Amino acid sequence: MFGAMALERIETVASNFSSIFDISLVRKLADGGMGSLYEAVLHGPKGFKKTVALKTILETYSNDEQFVDLFIGEAKLVADLVHQNICQVYQLGKVGERYFIAMEFIRGVNLRQFMDRHRRKQVELPPELGTFIISRVCRGLEYAHGKRDRSGMRLGVVHRDVSPGNIMVSTEGEVKLTDFGVAKARNRMLNLSEGQVRVGKLGYMSPEQARFEPTDARADLFSLGSVMFEILTGQPLFGGRSSQTMLRNVLEQAVPSPREVNPAIPEGTERVLLKALERDPDRRYQSAGEMGYDLEYQIYHQGYGPTIVTLEKHMRQLFPELFLPEDAGQWAEDKSDPEALTIHETKPARGDPTGPTVMERKTRR
Repeated sequence: MFGAMALERIETVASNFSSIFDISLVRKLADGGMGSLYEAVLHGPKGFKKTVALKTILETYSNDEQFVDLFIGEAKLVADLVHQNICQVYQLGKVGERYFIAMEFIRGVNLRQFMDRHRRKQVELPPELGTFIISRVCRGLEYAHGKRDRSGMRLGVVHRDVSPGNIMVSTEGEVKLTDFGVAKARNRMLNLSEGQVRVGKLGYMSPEQARFEPTDARADLFSLGSVMFEILTGQPLFGGRSSQTMLRNVLEQAVPSPREVNPAIPEGTERVLLKALERDPDRRYQSAGEMGYDLEYQIYHQGYGPTIVTLEKHMRQLFPELFLPEDAGQWAEDKSDPEALTIHETKPARGDPTGPTVMERKTRR
């Protein structure tokens, strides 16, 4: 019964989009806590078609003014962030009382799925390839952090939610940063008051975020360092069985030597990683460009290093189901393969540092 009701609801949503915006929904990609993501097709004159991802707000949150403002603010912000390592936004629209964002459709997986597949198949990720992925995120952040408006004023963008679930790896070997939903920027409709609200994923946020302190671009680099530690060692840096434990670990836990966990990590790469993980922002990398340069030096200074072609070949070995013909109807989910990618997100396990993105208001004492 539930399945029939869910199907009827999807068909109703699809009908609304088709009649108003000439958008047809293909399938649901994922359900989140506050919205859903669909694969969709934009139609135009003379058979024009473009595949997009459609991000929607759940009906229950459509009347939540703060959440709607965040959603609209994300669309407006990312619309002007045009970079090869950032997921593009094409359109903000509204059907009835529900807003949606039409954005770049990335055929691939997020970094959480990428790492999980390595773990399940017991495949080692070459450190230089993991370093390459992080270097691409650095270049996306470098662009976002330095973005200026038409008057030349810096926007002051801080992503504040850099984590495995918000980094995509495509079947073309491209790496893209996604989900600026809680990003900080000077011109956002709703700029969450720092010092009063803590946002981000607990296991990946910077110490500044954990302490309700103001953030700048360097906070994103600490978060990226946490992701880098995990992708190179196969182990999350700041886990915990409760939110308080994870926060305490972010603030106090000694950072282990990455090379002690994975001796294959080059010494130079370890130095870059540990600098990104400095708890004092003044001792950390001061810009994503600086960190990206050091990472690229580590993988290219001896000559040849990984490229998007290298990553594409690696993806093809790990996720063969993503490379099936689209008309086979299986490219994202092969039911016969127990290792095949599933397209619906699952609730994180207890102690998983990924968790949901939190928006926690500081309590007065």
